[in-house]
Amino acid sequence: MPRILIVEDKDSLRAALEEMLKGEGLQVTGIGDGARAVEKLKGGERVDLVLTDWRLPGADGLAVLDAAIAADPTLPVIVMTAFGSIETAVEAMKHGAQDFITKPVDPDLLRLLVSRAIERRARSRESLLFAESRSRTMPPIVGESAAIRAVRAETERVAATDATVLLEGESGTGKELFARAIHALSARRTGPFVAINCAAIPETLLESELFGHERGAFTGAASRRMGKFELAEAGTVFLDEIGELSPATQGKLLRVLQERSFHRVGGTVPIEVDVRIVAASNRPLEKLVAQGLFREDLFYRVRVFPIRIPALRERPEDIDPLLDWYLEHLPPELGKKAVQLAPPARERMRAYDWPGNVRELRNCLERAIILADDGVIGERNLRLGPEPVFLESVRDETLADARERAAQAAERIWLVRSLEKHRGDRSAAAEEAGLTPRRFEAKLKEHGLGDA
Repeated sequence: MPRILIVEDKDSLRAALEEMLKGEGLQVTGIGDGARAVEKLKGGERVDLVLTDWRLPGADGLAVLDAAIAADPTLPVIVMTAFGSIETAVEAMKHGAQDFITKPVDPDLLRLLVSRAIERRARSRESLLFAESRSRTMPPIVGESAAIRAVRAETERVAATDATVLLEGESGTGKELFARAIHALSARRTGPFVAINCAAIPETLLESELFGHERGAFTGAASRRMGKFELAEAGTVFLDEIGELSPATQGKLLRVLQERSFHRVGGTVPIEVDVRIVAASNRPLEKLVAQGLFREDLFYRVRVFPIRIPALRERPEDIDPLLDWYLEHLPPELGKKAVQLAPPARERMRAYDWPGNVRELRNCLERAIILADDGVIGERNLRLGPEPVFLESVRDETLADARERAAQAAERIWLVRSLEKHRGDRSAAAEEAGLTPRRFEAKLKEHGLGDA
């Protein structure tokens, strides 16, 4: 619900404006003093629109306007004045006011201005969210195996509630797809879906990314910035790889789950938020709790409704439907004409156990589609385990090139077998390889086994 701050020193008019805007389904706070309004705006409380008189006790409308813009450059301000002079209107617009209305206030005109300002505010929030939410459309959950049908049923059941969900499963099984399904099937479907990869954001930036920051909170914080939780108001926050959160950030997340509020970095005023949290982890959180790496109280808050996404090797009957779906949809995305999958190539893909799960299957098929110049994907186009094309091409390479190809092929085989050995646990495989998790992810991407 949009939150409106009315700054008007005449009690009767302020009460009338509050009653009118509350009747429009808005959450309204009225203040009769300019200085108190400036203090409230500087305090960091969330406001979606400011409606202010120009002449006020304590501080004038210009001070309120400046405080609003300093707090949030996208915050719309509508200025009211009994004087209606051109000079006052011009000064207000120069300082960032979105609209101007004279007294006595025309109720219909004010409703129109408020509605327009809130709509612009919503569009501004949507533009901030574009990189996160990408598209409102959701790819289907492909497969008819008993395992995937069971997960689909659990997803539909929990989507109808507002319960916190923990999606468990190996990397590449499609946890974000199921998180999007929960959002799309819920009462929050018209709200934003904000996905956050906790492992991909440096720890020094993660708290600000999640909760936002106040102006001057740290070097470079030139203005207030909303975090992902504020941007996801009335929607869903998807916390991927939640097990990678630091103990300090875990504590702040626990507060959001318990109290539905948080503080921006550098802020002192609690920000209330209405979001649903769906979390995911490719590592068993129970083990992290036992190792002292994950808070037990947060574990129980997050794991209200756990759903385990099966690995692709556990539902091999879904490989054919997945291949058919990607063969239909990937070529247009890649700018290629329709392609066919030769029977020997299909048989080989059926027999492979896909340690990188659906993500690896998609990556493998993307590469094969690009290489299939004749419109048919053959075994020679596949990159699964040892490459059959290696020995055939040695005769056309220099010794240095052959050595490099052999090293790359061996490295890929080792990575695949390590993932198989550790049942898709990338952290354990990275530790065995003597690599940092980030470097290990880069290696997987280099070999087409998953995104970094």
